[in-house]
Amino acid sequence: MSTTAVAEPASLNATDRCDRCGAQAYVRAVLTAGGELLFCGHHARAVEDVLRPQTSVWQDQTHELTVRPTPED
Repeated sequence: MSTTAVAEPASLNATDRCDRCGAQAYVRAVLTAGGELLFCGHHARAVEDVLRPQTSVWQDQTHELTVRPTPED
């Protein structure tokens, strides 16, 4: 029996946009049927209960919404 390694998707950045509203995406849903969807935090929460069981990866970076930059010296 062979095992296929699946690479974690790259981190989301400021150029990644929500497929529902166009805001910055903080969640990537990789569908088991193929393809991926990107969501802002608001829309990710709205669809998570229904969509998450259909995903192979639920990459949630919403914790970055509360990260405050450190002041530069």
